[in-house]
Amino acid sequence: MTILITCAEGPQRLSGLAQQLDVHRSTVLRLLQTMEARHFVRRQDDGTWTIGLGLTSAALSALDRIETRAVANPWLRRLARDLGHTIHLAELFGSDVLYVDKVEGRGAVRMNSRVAAPVQIHTAAVAKAILAFSTPDVVDSVLADLTYQRFTSTTLTTQASFRRELDAVRAQGWAVDDGEFEDYISCIAVPIRDHTGSVRAGISITALRAIEPLEQLKLNIPRLTETAREISSELGWDAKKGLTDDEELQLL
Repeated sequence: MTILITCAEGPQRLSGLAQQLDVHRSTVLRLLQTMEARHFVRRQDDGTWTIGLGLTSAALSALDRIETRAVANPWLRRLARDLGHTIHLAELFGSDVLYVDKVEGRGAVRMNSRVAAPVQIHTAAVAKAILAFSTPDVVDSVLADLTYQRFTSTTLTTQASFRRELDAVRAQGWAVDDGEFEDYISCIAVPIRDHTGSVRAGISITALRAIEPLEQLKLNIPRLTETAREISSELGWDAKKGLTDDEELQLL
């Protein structure tokens, strides 16, 4: 696994991998040859090793089997087409929130986010939207080892401030990233529910602040909320079953 993760970061030499794993070069070579036979790694002409197409194919197959992604993708494409902004879908996996789908907007500038990459939980609107509606034990588990690195002047840097943010998201039904990871980007997000009513995923709209400031981006919250409701419905969620009075009011 270390070899795969390291090779995914860029081409690696046999000697470097052996040093990192603290094993003999022959041991690493046998591992590489086994993975090469299944196309999980490949040897380049300069002797370095990199990720093979077999791993890429396996990763894409795994993503395609994620039900939420399959259901949500047409809705993501529709939002991106209509609004012109980048749309993300993210899910909670253990203590990580990962992007599982992304549709680029119409602009020439591309977002740095990548499918299957984890988000910065304390800055990402989509992570806030998921955690705000997760059970307390899930939230406690995710926040237990979370560090609050400052990226911009608006980054939340303590657990207390982040928990207050989750309370606000829960009350209003949507979350924002006010330039908290990259100060030139804003984001709004809402949760997606599954057939049990649980929140394990979220959908977000991301825009360059120079093109659409946060306050203007917020005007898309009703459209985003309606899209999340449609996705949740296709996943089997009954929009009014088991909701509190306050939650039902948010649907009106």
